[in-house]
Amino acid sequence: MKNIVTSVLDKERTIAQPRFNRWLIPPAALAIHLCIGQVYAFSVFNLPMTKLIGITQSAPTDWNLPTLGWIFSSAIAFLGISAALFGKWVEKQGPRKAMFVATLCFSGGFFISAFGVYLHQIVLVYLGYGVLGGIGLGIGYISPVSTLIKWFPDRPGMATGMAIMGFGGGAIIGSPLAVALMEHFKSSTSVGVWQTFVVMGVIYFCLMMCGVFFVRIAPPTWQPPHYTPPTQPQKLVTTSNITADNAIKTPQFWLLWIVLCTNVTAGIGVLSQASPMIQEIFKVSPSVGAGFVVLLSLFNLVGRFFWSSLSDYIGRKQTYMIFFGLGILLYASIPTIGELGNILLFYIGFCIILTMYGGGFATIPAYLRDLFGTMQVGAIHGRLLTAWSVAGVIGPVLVNYIREFQINHGIPKAQAYTVTMYIMVGVLIIGFIANLLISEVHRKYTIGQEQL
Repeated sequence: MKNIVTSVLDKERTIAQPRFNRWLIPPAALAIHLCIGQVYAFSVFNLPMTKLIGITQSAPTDWNLPTLGWIFSSAIAFLGISAALFGKWVEKQGPRKAMFVATLCFSGGFFISAFGVYLHQIVLVYLGYGVLGGIGLGIGYISPVSTLIKWFPDRPGMATGMAIMGFGGGAIIGSPLAVALMEHFKSSTSVGVWQTFVVMGVIYFCLMMCGVFFVRIAPPTWQPPHYTPPTQPQKLVTTSNITADNAIKTPQFWLLWIVLCTNVTAGIGVLSQASPMIQEIFKVSPSVGAGFVVLLSLFNLVGRFFWSSLSDYIGRKQTYMIFFGLGILLYASIPTIGELGNILLFYIGFCIILTMYGGGFATIPAYLRDLFGTMQVGAIHGRLLTAWSVAGVIGPVLVNYIREFQINHGIPKAQAYTVTMYIMVGVLIIGFIANLLISEVHRKYTIGQEQL
């Protein structure tokens, strides 16, 4: 006989009762995404973690920024890997069990990392926040997406935007919380990082469990009141279904993979070093750096809802054309803005960039739903997130190592990000071309039409 915990987590126990209000699902999804979105605030730990031994300044045995950059990169890498590996499992087991596993992994990653910081063993931090926490990120990220799309067939872009905006806004909570906790625990012998990890692990565990027990799935034949599924085919919107195994055989999947990878690469490098970057370019305080992270996270959040909702009206492909076209112009102008010392224009430029970065994440599930149908959209989404894994390594590595290389060759810190911005322009051009090439999926890939 199943024990009570396993029974409560069963997919069958999460099927909604008649008259259930579907608008209760987005808050359950937000409870997960607002927590795991803390990963975007990890840069506030970077500079304190370069002084774990020296306390007031870096000691010879302290970790440097490139070494610490791999914590964030590994977390994003395992986000994509776990999303791809467990996508079908999430569809089969349902959102409640998936959210529960994500909660254990994400909060557990904080506890292991705290132990690693306390012992000054970077490998434990990589394994904790990077590997275990990254697995929690991946499973937690995809667990509510398919559920939301099925609850909101009339507004799939808006629905996924409501949840995924929480991931983008996680730093709004995580950044000031981390700074306040480190300040509270700081002493003459500690910068307060390991204690902060422990407290944040406990807080996030409690918040994520709220989402676990409030989530529900739509009954198999459920439709919104007064909603009639379209009978006439729309451009780039299928009325059929394609399995996850068949989806990866299509050129459209791989073009979307490139689209997501390039869009993420261009934004994630900035996010991973947002706090140190603005401190070095404009010589501002750590608190201003933390505020910059919060501001970027706010626009990341807003962009996820705004652009994904807009895509319900103008189409997914057109939305991405805006992302890449405007992004190219903005990244090309950032070095000049930095040289002029105009911090206001710098803020505006990156805030707009971050709306499109976040909007790309929120729009991609609806793009997948349009091209491949709803049957296994969660599993397909999980496989596509391997693009995020690749971008999570490439973006921060470009920012960190090019910065380090230029500083070692006499380039002032304030100018050490210029080359990276121009490289990002080239990355976005590749994404623009990939999105331009996307067309409807051939019917041979649909259910019952597979070609041997």
